[in-house]
Amino acid sequence: MAILSVTFSCGDEFSDTPAIGALSDDALANPQGVDLLLTGAYGMLDGWRSNNKGNQFAVGGDNWWCDVISDDAHKGSTDGDQIELYQIETFDWQTANDYFRAKFTALYAGVNRANAVLSVINGIDRDALLPADAAAITGQEAEARFLRGHYYFELTKMYGNVSIVSVENYETLEFNQPNSGPAWEQIESDFQFAIENLPATRAEQPDPGRPTAFVARAYMGKAHLYQGDWANALTELNAVINSGEFALNTEYLDNFNAAGENGPESVFAIQYAADTGQSFNGNIGGTLNFPGGGPFGSCCGFYQPTIDLANAFQVDANGLPLFDTFNDNDFKNDYGINSDEPFEPDTTTPVDPRLDYTVGRRGIDYNGFGEHVGKEWIRAGFNDISGPYLPKKNVYQAEELATNQGAGAWGQQHSGINYNIIRYADVLLMAAEAAVETGDLATALNYVNQVRERAANTSVVQAVDGGGPAANYQVGLYASFPDANFAREAVRFERRVELGMEGHRLFDLRRWDVADQVISEYVTNETRTIDNFGPKMNAYQPQFDLMPIPLTSIDLSGGILTQNPGY
Repeated sequence: MAILSVTFSCGDEFSDTPAIGALSDDALANPQGVDLLLTGAYGMLDGWRSNNKGNQFAVGGDNWWCDVISDDAHKGSTDGDQIELYQIETFDWQTANDYFRAKFTALYAGVNRANAVLSVINGIDRDALLPADAAAITGQEAEARFLRGHYYFELTKMYGNVSIVSVENYETLEFNQPNSGPAWEQIESDFQFAIENLPATRAEQPDPGRPTAFVARAYMGKAHLYQGDWANALTELNAVINSGEFALNTEYLDNFNAAGENGPESVFAIQYAADTGQSFNGNIGGTLNFPGGGPFGSCCGFYQPTIDLANAFQVDANGLPLFDTFNDNDFKNDYGINSDEPFEPDTTTPVDPRLDYTVGRRGIDYNGFGEHVGKEWIRAGFNDISGPYLPKKNVYQAEELATNQGAGAWGQQHSGINYNIIRYADVLLMAAEAAVETGDLATALNYVNQVRERAANTSVVQAVDGGGPAANYQVGLYASFPDANFAREAVRFERRVELGMEGHRLFDLRRWDVADQVISEYVTNETRTIDNFGPKMNAYQPQFDLMPIPLTSIDLSGGILTQNPGY
């Protein structure tokens, strides 16, 4: 019997006897049956399942709450709401924290579902199939292995030392395997199979949200990048760039709205959808991350950009980033000012236009809803540590409420906006990073300038009075990278301003081995404005470069799982 869910401390829970109406292996042993199982494996990309273990808001595939550990985002809302996330933000980490547990179990549920597909495929006699059906099964095997590679990649970048659960372990219910190290060998094996067996192009793989061989190569390049294997990373990423399959959207905003979904810049995305009722095909993990009130009566004021992030968009007279001095002066904000008190936003300091597509600030249009009125839309009080800003990339455009808003009973928002796990700008910047580390500064310069040129040419947010641009927007291109150190800093800074509030920042800081230094400086800078932020923060510790293995999972494994160092 095909078991679609199993009793497993790190994944989906099932009965060991199939439910009434469950399909047998024979019924599933064909392309149509395997595709049903694949749908379930894709379904775990958003982390949501009916038998969630741990906090339901931690499972989302956009990794929003991981930004809260970095210098990009505050938890948001009041300090006392979602206290376990407050503890994560302030580096008061407990191994029993439900955020760590929920993400861990959701990712292993994804591994389980991929293994369920592979288990059924292993039982199929392909020689007995028609050639077209046999080819379809091989392609589906490649999809399942691609998905398993994705889930193991996420587990490895978060938890470091993870268990490899094989198809054989799945079939014999032997899930409690030692977590003796990263899963890079397994990840590369799965992505390599996908590269060799997935359709090469989008034209051959027309279903939105399903990978091609070049998508798998983007993932393979990212896996090499995370291991510091720069030459192989650059080879894979250059293959994606030179394939002609992807391109930057003309408009930066199209990465975060319905118009740009599955467009040329989307390499691989979670396919969210807003439907009737409570929209369980929407982004449930991000349900808290909307204004606490605001223009459409939403909840709950979480996921607020930091002052530090807003400062990073300041540029010099040539429109180039201020690598070392962007925090010398805070970009003007309304922290401590009520909505009925006067405030005028800064319209003279030169800033990158991506600021106002990333950070919601008072006096500036908020995604087409009109002027952001400030404190009335900020749920956090002035004694909380969340600052004056709102997120924008995950929030609907005003004209999309009818198509992308999925709302529930208490103001929660189950957004239908796709989340790009990898987009083409990310590929360009990963390739630029690998090029720097292999000494190819000319290629790095080219790729960074492609990203900046799009930013320079994109439409800008307009002033609410109709009088032109909302700020003094400037973007310049680099004339050269004079040396590797300058190039490295330029690439890293570009990743922040291009990909801010997209769930990447923490993992960049970790793999660059700068998290301790950067977060320490961030706390000092943020405390200049939010004066109780520093006193509430604990120091960043080396063990925080990996998340703890959840205590519950260790206990349920009978001690087979071991804790990461330092916890």
